[in-house]
Amino acid sequence: MTEPSPLRERLLDIRDLVVQFEGRRGTVRALDHVSLHVNAGEILGIVGESGAGKSITGAAVMGLIDPPGRIAGGEIRLCGQRIDNLSPADMRAVRGRVVGMIFQDPLTSLNPLFTIGQQLVETIRTHLALSAAGARERAIALLAETGIAAPEARFDQYPHQFSGGMRQRVVIALALAAEPRVVIADEPTTALDVSVQAQIIELLRRLCRARGAGVMLVTHDMGVIAAACDRVAVMYAGRVVEVGELAAVVRRPSHPYTAGLMAAIPSLGKRVQRLAQIDGAMPRLDAIPAGCAFHPRCMQAFEPCSVRRPPLVRVARAEAACWLHAQDARNAP
Repeated sequence: MTEPSPLRERLLDIRDLVVQFEGRRGTVRALDHVSLHVNAGEILGIVGESGAGKSITGAAVMGLIDPPGRIAGGEIRLCGQRIDNLSPADMRAVRGRVVGMIFQDPLTSLNPLFTIGQQLVETIRTHLALSAAGARERAIALLAETGIAAPEARFDQYPHQFSGGMRQRVVIALALAAEPRVVIADEPTTALDVSVQAQIIELLRRLCRARGAGVMLVTHDMGVIAAACDRVAVMYAGRVVEVGELAAVVRRPSHPYTAGLMAAIPSLGKRVQRLAQIDGAMPRLDAIPAGCAFHPRCMQAFEPCSVRRPPLVRVARAEAACWLHAQDARNAP
């Protein structure tokens, strides 16, 4: 994979991660040897269609894969410590303190029966050795830092008294309450207006950069990726098909699937009669074709694509899993 800058610590390292779900019809592989990393102070965007494995990757890092799902291979290291094999009790100590999570819908993250202040104080005191007064002071400071006006008054209000954008700011404050090194943000702007989306993305960038935290931003929106991320990983059918620096992936995509995603975005400077589209649909996870999973939809597919799974190979400032760039493509059986 792309090596981190020598000035940046690698906080999250996912190596050959395999996540499977056991069902009546057999085993479904939701993640198939996924390798990713997040460095200190950077935002890694993960993008792809629904069902590509984006949210499952974040859930695996948080230790939230419940039966019948399980991590069947690979490993996850957080700040150098392997966490995929921790006991539930040990993982609870890591969750929130070392890695925090921002969920898509803030209403599912906030308890409607407790005030915002009570929820913040509980989170802070669970992970930090602070008195009730100290936790209250820190909670109010977090509300102010996340852009909530009159934080002392808002501290005693309930979630229903906040707008959608303000609730998402509270969720960000909760995720950062214990100063985690890594934050998993799962579709944090989907339910928000476009103008509010931009504010939340900028807030997330500013707070995490100031703390030196790393962020894994899960989204299906290439506009959010372009506005927020330093690097981007494109997933398809539980696999990483391209990963690299934002400019390299967005401006000069190397994988046909990434190129198709970019071509489908309308341009303000060009008038067209019809938007580009990728024909077909992503395969079911229990019926992934042999070779490259994208080859049935790919206009550039050739002989090796339906036979052998392509490895991630270096292409400029990115890596792509495509036989168009693999040196040994001609030698495929």
